[in-house]
Amino acid sequence: MSKELNLLIKNSKRGNQKAQIKLYDLFSEAMFFISYRYLKNEEEAKDAMQDAFLKAFLSLDTFKEDTSFGSWLKRIVINTCIDTLKKKNIETVSLENYPLEILDDTDWNFDIKINKEEILKAIEKLTIKYQLVVKLYLIEGYDHSEISKILEIPEKTSRTHLRRGKLALRNLLKVKEYGT
Repeated sequence: MSKELNLLIKNSKRGNQKAQIKLYDLFSEAMFFISYRYLKNEEEAKDAMQDAFLKAFLSLDTFKEDTSFGSWLKRIVINTCIDTLKKKNIETVSLENYPLEILDDTDWNFDIKINKEEILKAIEKLTIKYQLVVKLYLIEGYDHSEISKILEIPEKTSRTHLRRGKLALRNLLKVKEYGT
């Protein structure tokens, strides 16, 4: 962590508003894009991002300097977005009673004709429960243990949602590619 960022965080912990504004300015654009990726509405994304910053500033004493501030803040933003989605009564179903499905998490290869933008657009077409897990896993880089804590679901539910989301994603991309 840079000395300047470290100083901003320390001053922010002490309640220095100028330091907090500088931290906000440094990270707000990136956090807005993360928020927008989940909420898909500019106003909701701004509100969630600002709520996340408020939560972050109020809990700066829990930030450990051996971790990345950006990663710590990103997790707060994602959790705030998920809380926003939950308030909208997004259906989340526990799959405890479903059989466990084996998932090869490493096989995310798509046809080389399909570009990143097409994959991201296809992710947006997934049902929200699959979309959240796919985004957290594939885009944000969280593992199933972290996803289960963030979404408050069992790990095997996270694995199942990822597998089903991946299959649905492949089907969406096949339909687009072959026009069937």
